[in-house]
Amino acid sequence: MTTILPLPSSTPTGDETAGPPQGGDFSELSTTIKQAGLLQRRRGSYVAMFAINAGLVAVAVTMFTILGASWWQLLTAVFAGVVSTQLAYIGHDAGHRQIFRTKRANDVVGHLHGALVGMSFGAWVGKHNEHHAHPNHEDVDPDIDIPLLAFSRAQAAGRTGLAGWVVAHQALMFFPLLLLEGWNLHVAAAQAAWRREVPAPRLEMGLLVAHVLGYLTAVFWMLTPLQAVVFIVVHQGVWGLYMGLAFAPNHKGMPMIAPGQRLDHLHKQVLTSRNVRGGRVVDYALGGLNYQIEHHLFPRMPRPNLRRAQPLVRAYCEAHGLGYAQTTAIRSYGQVLAHLHTVGAGLRGAA
Repeated sequence: MTTILPLPSSTPTGDETAGPPQGGDFSELSTTIKQAGLLQRRRGSYVAMFAINAGLVAVAVTMFTILGASWWQLLTAVFAGVVSTQLAYIGHDAGHRQIFRTKRANDVVGHLHGALVGMSFGAWVGKHNEHHAHPNHEDVDPDIDIPLLAFSRAQAAGRTGLAGWVVAHQALMFFPLLLLEGWNLHVAAAQAAWRREVPAPRLEMGLLVAHVLGYLTAVFWMLTPLQAVVFIVVHQGVWGLYMGLAFAPNHKGMPMIAPGQRLDHLHKQVLTSRNVRGGRVVDYALGGLNYQIEHHLFPRMPRPNLRRAQPLVRAYCEAHGLGYAQTTAIRSYGQVLAHLHTVGAGLRGAA
């Protein structure tokens, strides 16, 4: 059952925009978190994560080598898609400087993991930081600026032609579209490096070229051409779907901030974010992103500390009458789809 603490009466949910901020002071909450030691680095935990991921990569490589030119390699492709997402989670943490104290050390880890999955670390960090600064702001959040989707009626009204048809049926199209997210990340990476829109374009381009050449050489050397193509499609599809399933529940279907409207850090992060309830299996599967409220309030908080911060943040929000949204993974996807279906209603009527 969805858990949402009482929202201020002026703060609507769903497709509407958040109202005036009420209650609470971020400095008070920040002091509580700091005194609990939850912003301190967790190097031991990250060493364990690196070791686990290295083991997963080794398993994937071993499967790929042993199975050879076989259609059983599709199992390897699925497994590789899961491993790619776990590697991307580490890149995400490095981008927020959660792992090491220095930017340089985090950047090394981020670029390495970006190269392993074929993403531009620099481009992603820039885009993701903009999202964190303005979550669900219609005019500036890049995560809701997607041509084939609309997250508000205002966005839907501007979609025409093929995009309009997709938006009209976006609740049905949402999960199939996620299968393309991996390809979108690859294309966006190449474009950003080529256009020199990243801090280190030569490094980024070199890493991307190395990834593409190494990946395609391995796949087409080991498999038949048809098997290779199918392997790539399945691997990239699973990776995109898994990434989408991890990121979609976080803000989609939560209050939107109208163009020009600005809220303070505490309110804009809490009111636009949704947590996914679950145990350590969910924590691992979603890379800690299930603690989205805590992550957005304290983006540099190491992933292992988010679970410990959650009850403190929730208690603070409850004490100050600040809406705190939390639900299960399945219900979160249901809420996202219901929101997309509602937003696209006007275009279905026009059709």
